[in-house]
Amino acid sequence: MENTRNPQAVIDIDTFTVRRTILIYASLEKVWRTVTEPELISQWFGQVTLTGSGTGAVGTIGWLGERRVPIRVETFEPPREVSYRWCNEEGPLSDTVDDERATVFTFTLEAISGGTRLTVVETGFEHTSNPEQLMTDHRGGWDGELDKLVALLEDHG
Repeated sequence: MENTRNPQAVIDIDTFTVRRTILIYASLEKVWRTVTEPELISQWFGQVTLTGSGTGAVGTIGWLGERRVPIRVETFEPPREVSYRWCNEEGPLSDTVDDERATVFTFTLEAISGGTRLTVVETGFEHTSNPEQLMTDHRGGWDGELDKLVALLEDHG
């Protein structure tokens, strides 16, 4: 399902970031839960498992037919900001997040009239083996995954 109301993600090649800001017609609290609780994240993003809660929680994320990659909660500031560090390089993965070649994606939430403004910024691509390709892949990923988030929250009120 393509969301034509919200702009697509953009790449900033100078800062090695991918950014997308969307509007969701759902409460800040509902959006917060859906980007922080593993069982809700798994309804629109990859299948997430986390051990622990808040900053420092660790686990994995994966999509059907693909490998699971390590993930760690880097910041947790309810209900405004959460960031996750994950490994997304080709080749062998360790069981834990490899800080040297991981990227970080941060969700920032802001209550607006009638809903929530959500911005995702993914950084750290300069530490990966193929920054341009990964940024292009992730730009498309954020478009598709965040459109699913909007559909989930808006279709199920």
